[in-house]
Amino acid sequence: MQDHLISPVDRPWREERLRLAVQGRAVPGIAWLPETSCAGLVLACHGGSGHKESAAVLAIRDRLLPEGYAVAAIDGPVHGERRADGSRDPGKAKADFRAAWREGFARDGMTADWRAFLDALLAWPALAGRPVGYIGVSMGTAYGLPYLAADGRVRAAVLGLWGASYPASEHLAPAARRLRIPVWFTQQWDDEVFDRAGVAELFDALGSQDKRLVAYPGPHLELSGERLDDAAAFLVSRLRAAC
Repeated sequence: MQDHLISPVDRPWREERLRLAVQGRAVPGIAWLPETSCAGLVLACHGGSGHKESAAVLAIRDRLLPEGYAVAAIDGPVHGERRADGSRDPGKAKADFRAAWREGFARDGMTADWRAFLDALLAWPALAGRPVGYIGVSMGTAYGLPYLAADGRVRAAVLGLWGASYPASEHLAPAARRLRIPVWFTQQWDDEVFDRAGVAELFDALGSQDKRLVAYPGPHLELSGERLDDAAAFLVSRLRAAC
């Protein structure tokens, strides 16, 4: 990854690594803070085939740090440093995540993990009192909706690439109904994993008055390029308004 080619001295950010103990499990996390004072904090959740330092998370970091926002991420339940085999192979991660999801694994655990992680971050003077946002599509939405419904400290979110009709997703629409924060919900029009009707149903369930369903052409893939720029612009505008 390009990040590893930059010496710590040359990086335009400060990197901090965390390892929390939450309900008897280790939760590895990472945070990047801008050199100047932070305008806010964005929690970034990777997709089912990724990890906390995957290309998708680094793209979010590189998009938001210049705006003055710290970015922080944790590994998913069968991802990154949580894997006993240490593998970062996306195919293995995706297969293990899909199996874990269908079994209901980490439904409540990821909510507890995110809450504990945010507790730790907001204890830092640089982040205390700053508005908090969330960005996570696909797996980030699957685990993000229950978390956002449970943690009122997050002021705006970017979600999407998941549908109510996907297996083991019956609890997501009730969680979505509890949301009142601004939400940018993204959809891939030719998504081969999530059907359009299921995506629309999950979007309709959102209790937020300020919500957008934005569709882009192409298959299922994580945020990058124009899609990330559009989502980040929405998130930054809502976090600035929340100050």
